[in-house]
Amino acid sequence: MGLVIIQKTLILLYVSLCVAVGKMLMILFPEMMKRYILKQGQKSSIGANPKFSYENWGPTFFSLKYLLFVLKVKWKRLEDEAFEGHNAPNTPVADFRDEMHHILDFMQEAFC
Repeated sequence: MGLVIIQKTLILLYVSLCVAVGKMLMILFPEMMKRYILKQGQKSSIGANPKFSYENWGPTFFSLKYLLFVLKVKWKRLEDEAFEGHNAPNTPVADFRDEMHHILDFMQEAFC
């Protein structure tokens, strides 16, 4: 348990530093960061969707919500380790209504 607390603390420090530096760069060099974020968006489906403009999603990078989301994902990954010969983790997931379920919930629905 102590190792997980140390890992979560290190992740908190690292992600906080990245968000702080990213926010500072967005303030000091807005056009450069816009190009960088748009380039990153091309790697995902958001950059290919014509309904999303940079003004809709670009400024959300390096915000408090962004920080909390990244922390939540990275911390959750610490708990979702899978080992050969053991059961797979029953990872929590959110549906489109933002209700929480677990992977096994979907598996049971699929086979019922």
